[in-house]
Amino acid sequence: MKAEHSEEYRILGIKIATYRRMRGLTQEELAEMVDLNVSFLGAVEAQGVKRTVSLDSLFDIAKALNVPAYKFLYNDLDD
Repeated sequence: MKAEHSEEYRILGIKIATYRRMRGLTQEELAEMVDLNVSFLGAVEAQGVKRTVSLDSLFDIAKALNVPAYKFLYNDLDD
């Protein structure tokens, strides 16, 4: 991951965790739905861990959470 994108990845992880919780899912449940390792998903959501996500994984997560993928990339946390 490029250092210049670390904030975007941090926001992405926050958003995934937020939408997952809004849907009432655990990390284990979401990981199973999208065929990802739960430790990978946990690392993506963890604010202090730098972990990249492929577009395929992002699209799978978005579909499972019924959220348009662009919402994970748009920083509206300060709005």
